[in-house]
Amino acid sequence: MRTLVFTICLLFVFSVNAQDIQWLSWEEAVALTQNEGNAKKVFVDVYTDWCGWCKKMDKDTFQNPEVAQYMQENFYMVKFDAEGKDPIEFDGKTFKYVPSGRRGYHELAAALLQNRLSYPTVVFLDKDLKMLSPVPGYQKAKPFLKIARFFGDDIYKDQDWNSYSGAGK
Repeated sequence: MRTLVFTICLLFVFSVNAQDIQWLSWEEAVALTQNEGNAKKVFVDVYTDWCGWCKKMDKDTFQNPEVAQYMQENFYMVKFDAEGKDPIEFDGKTFKYVPSGRRGYHELAAALLQNRLSYPTVVFLDKDLKMLSPVPGYQKAKPFLKIARFFGDDIYKDQDWNSYSGAGK
């Protein structure tokens, strides 16, 4: 009986941990996209340490088991601090931290967010790291998953967002 309870507990622990998102650095995701035939699209969560909605999205959306599983299977997941200080080399350019007022910003965050520094904003990129779309604002799990599938399942190639989401109705 003890063995059965222990086994069930272990299975529960592993199934919960299996749903955790494996966040990567920007550099790790870029390196993974270079592997021919193995590349996924890239998802970037652009956040700041002081952003309450960012923390809420981490807890409510990214820790949702269905969201975590789908995202992990279909995207390289990057967590990017929009106020990070380390320079990043990408696409022949060095992106740096820019001091500005009490807080600064990272040039790569500005590039990913098309100079609209609003947090949280998530960004979907294709396998070649080309912009598909930034999505600003807090998203609950179910609406977020609909957005993620639009890009992850390549629906965006054949259908516009309004048709897919029913927003035009």
